[in-house]
Amino acid sequence: MTASASSLFSPSAPGRLRVDIWSDIACPWCYIGKRRFEAALRDFPQADQVEVVWHSFELDPSAPERRPHSMAEMLAGKYGRSVADAQGMMDHVTQVAAGDGLDYQLGRAQLANTFLAHQLIHLAARHGRQDAMKERLLQAYFTEGAHVGDPDTLVRLAGEVGLEPGEARSALQRGEHAQAVRQDEAQAQALGISGVPFFVLGGKYGLSGAQDASVLLGALNQVWQETHPAPLTLLGQSEGAPGCDDGHCAVPDQTPGR
Repeated sequence: MTASASSLFSPSAPGRLRVDIWSDIACPWCYIGKRRFEAALRDFPQADQVEVVWHSFELDPSAPERRPHSMAEMLAGKYGRSVADAQGMMDHVTQVAAGDGLDYQLGRAQLANTFLAHQLIHLAARHGRQDAMKERLLQAYFTEGAHVGDPDTLVRLAGEVGLEPGEARSALQRGEHAQAVRQDEAQAQALGISGVPFFVLGGKYGLSGAQDASVLLGALNQVWQETHPAPLTLLGQSEGAPGCDDGHCAVPDQTPGR
């Protein structure tokens, strides 16, 4: 991350630590990365002072609303491998996900364009439900085989996390948060982010990929210590020692004869 990157971020509120995360709904490592970050937060003493902001990133912005191929077929074509090899890749990430408590059903996944889903996350942020919406979309895609490019499906999922379905439908139809998605993607480009998940801690440090929870915890501790220095501990303080404080300086009276 360049030194000027921090200028792209809003400053954290006093006493808080902001973590910006770029990810896509259709990224299997992004869901794993989310779980690992949550595990790190559980062991972070200042977890209640962490502000998480989710940002949009489309792995394939040109994807159609819905693809007719299975995930194995798509991966085989993308990487020039056999369908069997692609299935092996899927089995591997499924096993890794299970280790983090996730139930991947990649054979059921409906490949789709995620632009509308990202807009829904921005709508949820306005109502303080951003993380819940992100979680619901990831679960719907990777476990339930839901079509996350379909407006009706998205409206249903929005209602399940407490958003007003009518507002969600209207916002999607009008593209109310389309520009916010594009701004996230432009910011990612400015930061040099080419893969997700990508974590930015305190607007200063970047971590790429689904890092282990221990790595994320170490990063949280490091950034917290740098941005929230501990108060000084006085050593060897004795009563009556001369000094100046609170606008008063105890200078001994040197007037002759006194």
